[in-house]
Amino acid sequence: MSLKARRARADVEIAVEDTGRGIDAEALPHVFDRYWQAKRTSRAGAGLGLTIAKGIVEAHGGRIWVESAPGRGTAFRFTIPDPSAGGS
Repeated sequence: MSLKARRARADVEIAVEDTGRGIDAEALPHVFDRYWQAKRTSRAGAGLGLTIAKGIVEAHGGRIWVESAPGRGTAFRFTIPDPSAGGS
């Protein structure tokens, strides 16, 4: 797993990436849905973590998304406005 940060215009982009099993294409549109869990997970949680993360990121003026392919890993990325970029 890796954690990366970079400036992207007037934002900071954070990426959390792994080289694991990846997420099936048909599941990708649902990963931020409330209570949704992938079929192959242990179902140990409530299915709220990514929904909460999305709410926090968006409340700070950012956006969050996922990139994945089965067998190639997953990257969760989000942006927040860069406070040093001179914005409000």
